[in-house]
Amino acid sequence: MGMIKEFKEFAMKGNVIDLAVGVIIGGAFGKIVGSLVDDIIMPPIGYLTGGVDFSKLKIVIKAADEANKVAEVAIKYGNFINILIQFIIIAFCIFLIVKSINTLKAKEEAAPAPPAEPTEPSSTDKLLMEIRDSLKK
Repeated sequence: MGMIKEFKEFAMKGNVIDLAVGVIIGGAFGKIVGSLVDDIIMPPIGYLTGGVDFSKLKIVIKAADEANKVAEVAIKYGNFINILIQFIIIAFCIFLIVKSINTLKAKEEAAPAPPAEPTEPSSTDKLLMEIRDSLKK
């Protein structure tokens, strides 16, 4: 029973939950960037290069032999180019996020702390103020 309680405490810590949310959002963001590269960025580049589909670019080392059921052996460098572009886009987005967070932290640190509220004088201070005021009169 103690192990279940320990696991529950571990799983409910803020860092673990934050990490889980980050992984889920990161996965979704990766799909968005993949679609951006495959569906929006690469088609115009393919058009400019004469209709080349980068995802299909490869160097065939050994052609497939369907009669003997031998699969093709190829280096698929076009897919690598797509994934490299995706990585650069994701890395740039993460850079922008970290940069903006660091800028916000720097602004918070630079802001001066508000002045402390005047504290209620102690009974000794009150007595001394009353003596001072009576002497002034």
